[in-house]
Amino acid sequence: MQSHPVFARLWTLASDGDAMQHAREDLLRGVHGRGLEVGAGDGRGFKHYPPTVTELVAVEPEPYLRHRAELASAHAPVPVKVLGGTAERLPPVEGNFDFAVASLVLCSVDDQAQALAELRRVLRPGGELRFFEHVLATGPPVAAVQRWLDRSGLWPRLGAGCHLSRDTLAAITAAGFRIQDVHTARLGALASPVPFVVGRALAPITPAAA
Repeated sequence: MQSHPVFARLWTLASDGDAMQHAREDLLRGVHGRGLEVGAGDGRGFKHYPPTVTELVAVEPEPYLRHRAELASAHAPVPVKVLGGTAERLPPVEGNFDFAVASLVLCSVDDQAQALAELRRVLRPGGELRFFEHVLATGPPVAAVQRWLDRSGLWPRLGAGCHLSRDTLAAITAAGFRIQDVHTARLGALASPVPFVVGRALAPITPAAA
């Protein structure tokens, strides 16, 4: 399992603002049935799941954050099972989930295509992928800085593997998902030149090959 103890503790402090909470509410609005969340962090998003969710399997690789998520699961409004594992290699779980959630995680996985293939594999045909991610800017100056920070290795080292220049929307489409809605996340005082988006995409009706 991946361990980033310093980043994990800083992330717990940095992700507690109102803007982040509003983005999580937006991300999870209307989900229902059985769900899977990858990169669940410290579990502070659990409280935003609506009562229409019958079960949530939360996967988190970082030991400190996973322990915090286990504590948070006891107070969640829906049944939550917290497991260790990565998005690229999910722990053994019964598939056919109604929805999957990726929140600020597709930037940091080692293999984005493999992670999305795993999410497609465990979703039922037509199941929903909800995502809250930062993406590559459309403006050349900001995009150039994003690419430079990734190439330098500086940002991935500081951000526990985070990459600023990944074209995540294109990767979601390439994995076979059909994007239904995507809009800019409202982060208030956290507004940055790096764009953040919230969206949903549907898994194909024909399931992925095993």
